[in-house]
Amino acid sequence: MTPDNKPCPCNSGQAYSNCCEIFIVGNEYPETAEQLMRSRYCAYVEEEIAYLKETLWPRYQTDFDELGTLLRAKDSRWLGLDIVETCQGTKKDKEGIVLFIARSVIGGIVNEQREKSLFRQKSKRWYYVKALPE
Repeated sequence: MTPDNKPCPCNSGQAYSNCCEIFIVGNEYPETAEQLMRSRYCAYVEEEIAYLKETLWPRYQTDFDELGTLLRAKDSRWLGLDIVETCQGTKKDKEGIVLFIARSVIGGIVNEQREKSLFRQKSKRWYYVKALPE
């Protein structure tokens, strides 16, 4: 399998080069909260820490722990992403909520992160804001 057609880690069924990579390299912006969620998961898998920072709600970017995030990404073997539920998150909407499960192995222990995340749109661009209580 060539790098151009490797499967996207977000489990979309598409090639990475035609899916989340176009957002991570800056060729396009995600059009929905779910697309941003998927691309942020891929940024962890691909250790694209700058993308994680730039897609974080601007108010929180100054406190972003780049080293800690890089270590989390490097120390993990990523197993997959499941989108459980998406509430809106289109071009017209200003907020979106995505419930997801991200699976990884850290130090030989399987980790399942289930999170309900809030996304917000500003200047036609989506950002991750915070985790919400389920």
